[in-house]
Amino acid sequence: MTYTGDVTPGGPADTREAGDLLITKVAVDPEMSNNCYLLRCVSSGDQVLIDAADEPDTLLTLIGDAGLTHVVTTHQHWDHHRALPAVVAATGAEVVAGAPDAEAITEQTGVTVDRGAEDGDTIPVGSCSLRVIRLTGHTPGSIALLFDDGSGQPHLFTGDSLFPGGVGNTRGDADSFRTLLDDVEAKLFGTLPDQTWFYPGHGSDSTLGAERPHLAEWRERGW
Repeated sequence: MTYTGDVTPGGPADTREAGDLLITKVAVDPEMSNNCYLLRCVSSGDQVLIDAADEPDTLLTLIGDAGLTHVVTTHQHWDHHRALPAVVAATGAEVVAGAPDAEAITEQTGVTVDRGAEDGDTIPVGSCSLRVIRLTGHTPGSIALLFDDGSGQPHLFTGDSLFPGGVGNTRGDADSFRTLLDDVEAKLFGTLPDQTWFYPGHGSDSTLGAERPHLAEWRERGW
């Protein structure tokens, strides 16, 4: 079946192949409808989870016996790491988060962040690799994760920093909004092609090409 990325809490996951990477998207929590992404290297079977948001039983069933090498938390907000303690306890995965958000995540979850990621760092998924992109504004240490195998369609996991229709919520803070939009324009739209498919922390996916014409509109409206 064709991947759409349209998932709902309690519903089935959606899976696609991207070169040697298998991407599975599942939604958890009917109230918040968080997206979680399980990435599996087809060659090695190694797996990485992006955002252990909630419903640990759902996530651990999805992970299965293959386990995890890493679990990445895209930012410090509570709705993106409620299942982190249970997932780490069950898998022993290395915990990664943006360095400026690491302390807050540990305080909120009781889970030690093993690696505070910085802009340009890489996270292995077997023979594949994710590049860390810092996008400051939604939180101080928000990160996006880029998988680019050179096929012409990169895959980008944006957390709550970029959605179809705009950047993440900065709660009326004009400086944070400008910082976030500046980062998104420079580091994402300024370097990646229109074919880049992005996967946000909530809701449906989109491409940079679909959103690019609206950047000036977003800056003008201020959110």
